Formats: sequence, C-alpha cells, structure tokens
Amino acid sequence: MTPPEEPLVILATDCGSTTTKAVLIERQSDGSYRQTHRGEAPTTVEEPVADVTAGVRNAAIEVGELAGRRIVDDEGRLIHPSRDDGPEGKQGIDLYVTTSSAGGGLQMMVAGVVKEMSAASAERAALGAGAIVMETLAVNDGLEPHERVARVRDRRPDMMLLAGGTDGGNLKIVAEMAELIGSAKPEPRFGSDFTLPVVYAGNAAASDVVADTLDDDVALTTVPNVRPVLEREDLAAARDAIHDVFLEHVMQSAPGYPKLIAMADAPVVPTPGAVGDILKRVAARDGVNALAVDIGGATTDVFSVFENPDDPDGEPVFNRTVSANLGMSYSISNVVAEAGLANVLRWLTDADVDEGELRNRIKNKMIRPTTIPETAEALAFEQAVAREALRLAYEQHRAFATTLRGVQRTRTVGDTFDQSGGGESVVDPTKLDLLIGSGGVLSHAPDPRQTAMMLIDAFRPKGVTRLAKDRIFMMPHLGVLAGVHERAAVEVFEADCLTYLGTHVAAVGVQWSKKTPVIRYEIEHGGTRTAGSVRHGQIEVVDLPDGESATLTATPCNGGDLGGGRNRAVSVTVSGGAAGLILDGRVAPE
Repeated sequence: MTPPEEPLVILATDCGSTTTKAVLIERQSDGSYRQTHRGEAPTTVEEPVADVTAGVRNAAIEVGELAGRRIVDDEGRLIHPSRDDGPEGKQGIDLYVTTSSAGGGLQMMVAGVVKEMSAASAERAALGAGAIVMETLAVNDGLEPHERVARVRDRRPDMMLLAGGTDGGNLKIVAEMAELIGSAKPEPRFGSDFTLPVVYAGNAAASDVVADTLDDDVALTTVPNVRPVLEREDLAAARDAIHDVFLEHVMQSAPGYPKLIAMADAPVVPTPGAVGDILKRVAARDGVNALAVDIGGATTDVFSVFENPDDPDGEPVFNRTVSANLGMSYSISNVVAEAGLANVLRWLTDADVDEGELRNRIKNKMIRPTTIPETAEALAFEQAVAREALRLAYEQHRAFATTLRGVQRTRTVGDTFDQSGGGESVVDPTKLDLLIGSGGVLSHAPDPRQTAMMLIDAFRPKGVTRLAKDRIFMMPHLGVLAGVHERAAVEVFEADCLTYLGTHVAAVGVQWSKKTPVIRYEIEHGGTRTAGSVRHGQIEVVDLPDGESATLTATPCNGGDLGGGRNRAVSVTVSGGAAGLILDGRVAPE
C-alpha cells in the first residue's frame, strides 16, 4: 500500500548484526511527531532461522505490546493501515522503514589509479554510502598485479567500485584495473548464483573499454566520474548507484532480505548511510558544522559535515570513516596496542592502577567481550579505553577527510617544508559547532558529565561547541525515515533522539602563565550576571539546565583565541544541558 502523506503511526527498524531494534513514532494531537515506544529482538539472518524478517516481526510484536497496539497479524504480516477505533482496539501502522547492517553490512573493495586521488575519492563515495571498505587498490599501492587479484579473491566483497582518471584522460591504466577485477572472479559471499556487482565511476572515455574488458562474470553499472577533473569531486552519482546495486544484487541474495524489501515502504538503507543522511539534513537545516561518532564493540564510525574550502558555492562536504579495529569489546586489545598503556593510564586517577592491573583487565575483557562494568573501577577502566579509541578514530577521520590532492594551490614560504601537495583536513576543530556521541559506552554512561568528558578529552574541541548524545541509537531509524518524511524525522531527532549535554568552551594558542587565567568570563542568565575566570589546567562547570540558554562573554588571555582573534572577547549565546556549561582551561594545541 502507498503510505499516506501524513502517517499517524510509523514503525522503523534497524537490523543490526546481533539485535534488531524497533521504534514506534506517532503523530500527536498538535500535529508533531514523537517517538513513543521501542523494542528489540535478536537478529535472525543466520542459521538456524536464516530469515531476517523473523527478527523484524519479533521486534515489531514487542514494541506493539508495549504500545498496546497490534502490529503483526496471525500470518506474520504487518497490519496496514492504522486504526484506533475498531472493535479490536488499536492496531496497524501507516508506514514501515528499515535500515540494515545484518550479515556484516555492505562490504566493498574500491580501486583507482592513484591512491591519493581517484582511489581516495572512490573510498569516500563507498564510505558515504554506508559500506565497510575492505581494501583500496591502486597502481601505486605497492602490490604486484597477481597480489591484487589474490586480494579480490580472498576478500570476497559484496561489491566493487572502480574509478580512475579524469574525463578524457589516459585509458590504458583504467583498462588494466578493470582487467584485474575480471581476472579475479571472486567467490560469492551470499548465494551460489551471486554475480559480483561492479560500479564504474571513472574516466567517461574509458567506459566502453571497461565494459568490453569485464565479462559476464560481473554485473557492471556505469555512472559519472567521481573525479571528472582534478579540482572537483562528484560523489553523489556513485553513492546512489551503490545504494541501488545494494538493493538489487546484494540484498536479494542475503537470507530473508527479498521479503524484507517487500515489507518496507521505502528502500532499505545500510545503517551507516542512514546515520550520515540524518546528520547531513540536520547540519544543513541549522547551518552548522557537525560531527558524530558511534563507538561499538568491534568498530568505531565517525561522520562529519563541514564547510568545504574547495567549493566556491559553499556546499558542505560529508565524510565518514570506519576504524575497523577500534572498539570496546572484540577490538579492545587493538585500542590499547595502538594507543599505548601510558595513554590509557593517564585517564585513571587511582594511584593503585598500574600496567599489570590494566593488562589483566584487558585480557579479561577479551575473554568475555560482552560483559559490562559492574564496579566503579571497571567503569573507569572502560571509559579510559573509550577516550583512546575515540581519539584514534578521530585522528584517522581527520587524516582521511581532506581537501582534494592534486589541486594546484598558491604556496608560501611557510609551506617550503610541507610537500604534501594539498590534502589539508576539512575537519577543523575550531569550527566545530555540534558534537554527537553514540554507542554503549557513551549513551549508557551513568552520569551525563562522564559522557561529556569522554567526548571532550578525545576530540579536544576548540572555541564554542555544543555537546549531545544519541541516547537510544535512533539516528539510523531517523535517517531512513528522512527520505520519506523529513519533517517527522527531524522533529523526533530534536525531541527524542538527542540528549543535549551542554556547551564546551576552550581557547586555543594560550601561552602558559601562573598569574594570568586562560579565560575570563561573564554569564548573563535569567536576569543574573555572574563573572569568573578559569586558570591553567582547570575546568569550570556552570550549571545551565537543558532547554535554557545564556549569554556568555568570554575573553581569552595570553594570546589565546576563542574564534574572535587573539586576546579578543567573544559574546555568544550558549545552550544548556545535562552537564551544563563547561569552561575548559586545559590549553588546546594550535
């Protein structure tokens, strides 16, 4: 059935690797939309059930029982449309949407000509579409041709994205990369009749050559070039094609997904792609630079929407990265190995915690990865590791989310020793307006101030930044809903998805001084004016409840900058939250 333009009851699910989460969204008497109930059930994509829709029905039944609404009929079908006045009481829904990362999500390999240019653009397109990029191949990746063929065969991706060359450029190298893919003939991850989809988004002049080189062993889709000229990147067509191919090829071969596609009233979207969609919409609506992080047991995803210095029209750029070996359970040993024990220990204030105890806690977590902290000491340990996992994932994201390499730029004498040729990070911490945290260790911290401090310590935002958390990980549900009913998605996002933690203020470039504070401030709130200062290394927290705002006039000292220039006062409206207004005197690096 075609869903109504103004649905009364909306069911949204996210089919994760282990759990299928369902939320019920209902239109209120004033016409606004609110999330009213949520439920979950084990995901059933694997044997012995091997049908993802069984988990969806179980989650829908649970959320229906909580809401006092019959959503699934005796044959296991979703009831359409909704009715609140029938003889059987409340029943049915008007709209059903879903995301999915079950079965490992969308796993892709990308290939390009130059690793830092066309291959990097292809990787950004794949990540932005919600894929896990298993491998990036390029002519200058240091591998021999037979090694690249072996990588494709061993990885067994769901899909490949091939890019390379500017439009009208050389055809030979692009044809060689296509021949490499054709020679690999990878075995399917799902289904014996699966044909590997390949999306070609490279030199338009080479499209016929690529089509002739790739035989019937692959399903080829050709879209406009992701890098038509060196100075411009165009990822939208490739992202859309990845979504379409994901539905038409990959999901049709996964257990139960054809039935899920038929159940849904909108295309099924990969979970990370849906998170990116809602973040982009909210950032565009509010005109802010935003960054969101989702830290899980095995991976940490970072999403950002920032103004693009390469775009003269001011169109913001979206980036997503997956830190595949940084997580809080299955990947916890990788976090500590990469960060170092000393960096984890610096967040633990108990003098009795030494390297030996830290090693023991890590080993116990590896043995029992799904356990949760039961003592204050165990909680402090996990939050210390989380800071380092977030910090490392953020550093990787900033290194990936760069301006385009290969673009000619005006260089100065100060650039003499920087021969990178461009590629500066577009994620500027001095311009970050909104920072959102998600994932168990952030969303379920017993004290919101703990969540705020984990975000602050890991990301070290500069200037004035608003902090929030996705308290029940509803961003995927709202991302897919936004494609069908944007108003409902945005209203629920603001009212029910985010818990605002408060506002963080930190100066950059302050010179150390015993006598002079880092920041002098004056706050006007509710007709009361409060003045104070923050000294070097201190953190001052001012109570400012959620839903309230205040006028902050802050002056950085000793060469510091809060966004208005060195030693110049700034006057801004700051929003409150569960952790209040946080004035940070720990000097952030330039």
